[in-house]
Amino acid sequence: MGLPMDTIHAPTVASGPRSGAATDTVKNEEKPLKDLIADKERVERELKVLQSVLDSHNATMATPLTTLDGFPRNDIDVAQIRTTRSRIIHLRNDHRDLMSRIERALHAYHASLSSREPQTVPTTSSSDRDIESSDATATETPFAKINGVVSGSPAEGAGLRVGDRIRRFGNVNWINHENLSRIAETVRRSEGVRFYLSPVMLLAFADTLKRSIQVKILRKGTNGQPDEELELWLTPRRGWGGQGLLGCHVVPV
Repeated sequence: MGLPMDTIHAPTVASGPRSGAATDTVKNEEKPLKDLIADKERVERELKVLQSVLDSHNATMATPLTTLDGFPRNDIDVAQIRTTRSRIIHLRNDHRDLMSRIERALHAYHASLSSREPQTVPTTSSSDRDIESSDATATETPFAKINGVVSGSPAEGAGLRVGDRIRRFGNVNWINHENLSRIAETVRRSEGVRFYLSPVMLLAFADTLKRSIQVKILRKGTNGQPDEELELWLTPRRGWGGQGLLGCHVVPV
């Protein structure tokens, strides 16, 4: 028969190595930007591993763990799923905290630059160089790549190709992409609206109806040539003949 769910003790199944961000990010408010970014990467790596644990159990964060009469299901590893979910929630909170602190660190750094006396020629300290390097890396480092492009899709029309690495997608970059969820959010907000208007009216409203997204990519060079930096304009839309708004598959780098 089993036991009712509320009598099950907290599971003791190991949740894997801790990222370290949970304690460090709260206690050390003066942590350098490059260290905050490193913490963010560790958290995202662990979240990816934990998500694969849920996938291996064919479970999600919302999968019911009890039967209709309140007993634990015997077809899944309830203890492991509960432990994994708890860790994911904890790390998501850490990730939000890290993103806020990275944003504050960037604002503080740029504010300090703008407040310097114009007649003074400032010397660049090693800490400033670290921040500048981290800032540039955070905004220009590829964070996703194109894994597939459907023929006739908005993505193909914009010039995207398989293998292109995304450096910026609208306002989304390596720092704030939140496991690519911000890309989906940007696509939804930028969907091109289609109206059945006369050609004259359509031309008059073309600029209003189209909400193109600027996509900065890095394309691998051919025949020994260096990688090419490109800026493309992508307009998400329905009714192009396939599924989704873009017609391409985007995966983390």
